[in-house]
Amino acid sequence: MELDLTSDQELLRGTAAKFMEATCPIDVVRQLGGSDTGLPENYIRNAAELGWFSLLVPEEIGGGSVSGHGLRDAVILAEERGRRLQPGPFVPMNIVAAALAAQGSDSQKANVLPAILSGEAIATWAAADATGSWAPGSGVSVSPTDGRFLLSGRVGLIQDAALADWFLVAASGPERLFQFLVPSSTAGVTILPRRTHDITQRFALVDFDAVGLDRNALVGESASTTDDLDRQLQVAVVLSVAETVGAIDVLFDMTRQYAIDRIAFGRPIGSFQAVKHQLADMSLAVEAGKAIATAATRAVQAGESDAAQIASMAKAWVGDTGIDIAQGCFQVFGGIGYTWEHDFHLFLRRITMNSLLFGQPDWHRERICEIHGL
Repeated sequence: MELDLTSDQELLRGTAAKFMEATCPIDVVRQLGGSDTGLPENYIRNAAELGWFSLLVPEEIGGGSVSGHGLRDAVILAEERGRRLQPGPFVPMNIVAAALAAQGSDSQKANVLPAILSGEAIATWAAADATGSWAPGSGVSVSPTDGRFLLSGRVGLIQDAALADWFLVAASGPERLFQFLVPSSTAGVTILPRRTHDITQRFALVDFDAVGLDRNALVGESASTTDDLDRQLQVAVVLSVAETVGAIDVLFDMTRQYAIDRIAFGRPIGSFQAVKHQLADMSLAVEAGKAIATAATRAVQAGESDAAQIASMAKAWVGDTGIDIAQGCFQVFGGIGYTWEHDFHLFLRRITMNSLLFGQPDWHRERICEIHGL
């Protein structure tokens, strides 16, 4: 999305693209669609060696980015992941790593964060409610009792929960929100894998049945948890939007090339006026998506006062328009686009699923209204 990349960022992009093509190209993604994990062997650890989960963590505690702007570097990876429909918990791993780096205790930074950065442990973010709707803390309630905490409830749309060693859980207390770092092996935690529209990713429900935790599980001060969650959401939205834009860009290029190659009545179908107009409209929408995604990345990276609003604008636009573009591409492809053997449906599935994550477009439009007091 960024037009001006530094030489280090170009190297980051190129290295990531080579890794994805060598380790998990589209044909491998398709083959893994029916597997339990959806991941090639050692995929997470190999990605960690390339620094995929370190970009939002300061150098002094083991992280580091190539440009000094960690989110902008992470967006480069997210876009490439979208272009190749890569599996794995890239967004939630980075969210948890960033949260621990910023708000985690000394023990969490010393014992858990390094394992996440190295890919030895998988962490995912549990903040949506049981239906997958974005309302942090609404799915799980917490009851403080004698210096301990009891978590009860259900969260949904948790990415790669079945593989996770740790959950970063948002829970609502009597008066405020909390975040906890919960080992997946904790008594009372039950993971319920779910089949989803997107066969390139894995999601699950997670039940918390009177899960007992001590204060060592707390992440950050409860007084700042609402602000912490808002910042985490902004980062997650930016990375998710970048991934979607990457997928849309590839899908449109596939469609444009097909319109050139497909001959009907002795001419490429792209030479017919109706198809030309449709391609022109979709091209404009793709570029608009790139522009708003870039604006959101820059705003959130800089911590600008309107970052939340711009991030929500990007999520709402790309979430809806991405699906519209994909459906328009379907019309150009015609019947072949509807076959299982064609890769088209894999992109449509990913674009559609990403629209649901971290708040659906309607939720983000409502959020923009709330920001403006409407």
